[in-house]
Amino acid sequence: MSEKDFAKAGDFTLADLMTVAAAREVNDHEVVFAGTGMPMVAIMLAQKTHAPNLKLIFEAGTFDGRPDVLPTSVGDPRCEDGASRASGLVEAFSIAQRGYVDLGFLGGAEVDEYGNVNTTVIGDYLNPDLRLTGSGGNPDINSFAKRTVFIMVHEPRRFTKNVSYITSPGWRVKKWPSGEFISRKELYGGAYRGGPSAVISTAGVFRFNEDTGRMYLDTYHPGKTPEEIKGMCQFDLDISRVSGETPLPTYDQLRIIHEVLDPEEIFLPKVKKA
Repeated sequence: MSEKDFAKAGDFTLADLMTVAAAREVNDHEVVFAGTGMPMVAIMLAQKTHAPNLKLIFEAGTFDGRPDVLPTSVGDPRCEDGASRASGLVEAFSIAQRGYVDLGFLGGAEVDEYGNVNTTVIGDYLNPDLRLTGSGGNPDINSFAKRTVFIMVHEPRRFTKNVSYITSPGWRVKKWPSGEFISRKELYGGAYRGGPSAVISTAGVFRFNEDTGRMYLDTYHPGKTPEEIKGMCQFDLDISRVSGETPLPTYDQLRIIHEVLDPEEIFLPKVKKA
């Protein structure tokens, strides 16, 4: 692939960049659990490019769907196009519980340096400053999938030293009642399966140290620097392992996103040219 195949600044949005980065996390022949929004676009992009044999599970209960156009939600009837089975939430999550899901995509309001994610409350649980949308399937998918990718807006208040509430456990979690951080594997024992493998934010792509479980910066998005992103975290972000700038989308990937998958701009608006 030559340099001219990659989009130039001004030809793509930040959402395009994040979607393509998320699609790169998908491997061919994997079983992938999809929620509504950007993850759905990313998985279908992977399916139409480098991972044609992936098995897509829509959260509402459709298996191995291959819709020609983007469903508006995981409950859209178009999710059933080409599917091997259309069932319901119970069966979808039972498949995850039995260990068949390789990758799940999730979102979050807060994340800490060990990948603990909060989608429940901000502040004290019994007297919160803000009540969030709640867990939904977040802890189930994160616990049952072999690895999880979180997609988040990047703000210092979101990349925090301690999340207000652990909705989905990361690589080190607090043991009750002492509050001591211990490894996820030690706490879960035989139930240990996987955990967060990446966080894709509006600033960069983050991964986790294999030994310590701590987050580190892998790539930074165009216009950002590692030092700037470190300053956008309340914890001491490791920037020693940065591999470079987040690879840009290709023009073919942008074509698939905006002409094939989401021409109506349901989730990803196109670049507005003057």
